[in-house]
Amino acid sequence: MLGVVGFEKLPPIEETQVPITASMTPSLGANDTVCEVWRVGGAGVQLSNGAAQGSRVSYRFCDELLFGSITIDERLLEAGYALGGAPDNGCVDAVALSRATEIAYQEIFGVLRETEHRHLIRIWNYLPEINRETGGDERYRLFNSARQLAFRKSGQATVGTVPAASALGSPAGSPISIYFLAARQPPKMIENPRQTSAYYYPPKFGRHSPIFSRACVMHQSAGTNLFVSGTASIVGHETIHQGDVGAQTRETMANISALLDEVNRVVGAARYRLDGLKFKVYVREPADLGAIEGALSRSLPSSIPIVYLQADVCREDLLVEIEATGESGSQ
Repeated sequence: MLGVVGFEKLPPIEETQVPITASMTPSLGANDTVCEVWRVGGAGVQLSNGAAQGSRVSYRFCDELLFGSITIDERLLEAGYALGGAPDNGCVDAVALSRATEIAYQEIFGVLRETEHRHLIRIWNYLPEINRETGGDERYRLFNSARQLAFRKSGQATVGTVPAASALGSPAGSPISIYFLAARQPPKMIENPRQTSAYYYPPKFGRHSPIFSRACVMHQSAGTNLFVSGTASIVGHETIHQGDVGAQTRETMANISALLDEVNRVVGAARYRLDGLKFKVYVREPADLGAIEGALSRSLPSSIPIVYLQADVCREDLLVEIEATGESGSQ
């Protein structure tokens, strides 16, 4: 076992050697003990636990793959900045969020350098009140600017060879929670022909673009090796079907279908299908759950594993976001 992720709260697991974290996003229509487990298998796999000096990152790894997590309570940073005489609460909040994001990513990259798992495959970001304005800008946009600064300071690419990712909003008062997978061998990064690459979004979406690929594929023949980033009702770079959660869900699935076609084209074989994926669905308004389930039932069989979570999406006009993982099928 590499790591365990709870949703609304930390999972009740006593295995102290395994990194344990939580996204702080409540489950919808499911038992609150459901959690996400990352494992590696195979004969002779040796697991090591991380203990980087001065780092808040908890991690575990084998020769090929590393799972890690970090949480930072930005309120503790806010208290420090307030005592330092920052001009107003909005400025304190903005500075604390930016600093917490930069610290988290710098410490993540420090671990990856130390263990030589230099290639981020997939990263999940959860920050409280993602759409709230503070210090004259939206918190998600401040996060994007701080993330890009951390990537640049650490010598990481900010276009092209960037990890698959998601960024969702957790409830007020939650810590920033980030978890990730990294490898020693580079994955294949995939972009969606229907969508502008996120790192090329125009300035109307913020001074600094998000840093993520639409999907990535690991170079391994068995097990989970496809990672689909958080996907929403965006065509090109614009949100479509504003206010219509059913239409947004259907458009999101059209984007994922197009992405799978592109993945299969890149790998040179029809290895991935919609009915071979596992899904995580983020719902902005819990009252929309029934409409989203109904829309998904038209394109997915009832046996498909789906977890529904309540979370704010990175744009206020987006009502649903869907991510997925997949295993390579036969050619």
